[in-house]
Amino acid sequence: MSQQVESGPDHAVVGKLSTLDRFLPVWIIAAMIAGLLLGRMVPGFDTALNSAQVQGISIPIAVGLLVMMYPVLAKVRYDRLGTVTGDRRLLVSSLVLNWVLGPALMFALAWLLVPDLPEYRTGLIIVGLARCIAMVIIWNDLACGDREAAAVLVALNSLFQVVMFAVLGWFYLAVLPGWLGLETASIDASPWEIAQSVLIFLGIPLLAGYLTRRLGEKAKGRTWYETRFLPRIGPWALYGLLFTIVVLFALQGQQITSRPLDVARIALPLLVYFAVMWGGGYLLGAALGLGYRRTTTLAFTAAGNNFELAIAVCIATYGATSGQALAGVVGPLIEVPVLVALVYVSLFLRRRFHAGSDNRSREDATDG
Repeated sequence: MSQQVESGPDHAVVGKLSTLDRFLPVWIIAAMIAGLLLGRMVPGFDTALNSAQVQGISIPIAVGLLVMMYPVLAKVRYDRLGTVTGDRRLLVSSLVLNWVLGPALMFALAWLLVPDLPEYRTGLIIVGLARCIAMVIIWNDLACGDREAAAVLVALNSLFQVVMFAVLGWFYLAVLPGWLGLETASIDASPWEIAQSVLIFLGIPLLAGYLTRRLGEKAKGRTWYETRFLPRIGPWALYGLLFTIVVLFALQGQQITSRPLDVARIALPLLVYFAVMWGGGYLLGAALGLGYRRTTTLAFTAAGNNFELAIAVCIATYGATSGQALAGVVGPLIEVPVLVALVYVSLFLRRRFHAGSDNRSREDATDG
């Protein structure tokens, strides 16, 4: 992954990136195209991918996400998590953005921009309720955010997700529309289904990353671990990301290309949502004086969504061919290129932050 520096112009940051990181947009576009071509031109390819499931969880997507998250979580300095848990401004800000502003914003955008398409509207609201526990880890790392803060915020939001997802789904789909005289809908998501998603997509790589660092440092020392081991596994995060993108686009290539106007209608509220959530998180972090790293982490954890959970709930409740499921699928297809672009916006804005205002010492600049 990219080297992290505390100060200096944007070109200095970009100059530290590996070839893999520097051309990330190119690889992502190539992965999207490859996925679309595989899904449309290879007979039965999307069907084969769809059939590779265990209890509604796609095995190819699960493999890609786990490979993507493990290297980043292996880089986390778990002995520093206490400095994050003591930052109440960061924790409270993240909870407010994720569980108050995010769902409310998606509800408003869905009703404003797709009022005539109830299936897509419901799917979008479900996407807004599923807070990110996977890809945000890699976006934060690429933007040189605070890894320890990201690990804590993702874990915190995951706990809230288990408790609040079904409750907020009931509120935003049935209760609030009823109060406003609007059409109501329903959601079918048990706490166990949500907990299962959290355990698989966060619990496994988090435990693996923690044990790897603990055992690696114990056996070989921190210097060996950070200068020899981490550089070897680092690129696998992006390999996992690209593999996941190929699978996602291959699975939905038929729907994306055969229903372009529907995809465009779904994409508009998503674009506004990602921009507002990321920008709001960034402005709030800057106003609170959190420093670049934690401001970046706050912004990306606010903007990202747990698409695997959203898609699983939409399929389980409304069916795989439903409009709700399509809205869930379009979510990550829009999120990936938008948040990649925001990684570069974040790196550009980095020059506006002073190194001395960050929550980490200058020596941490060598981490990565």
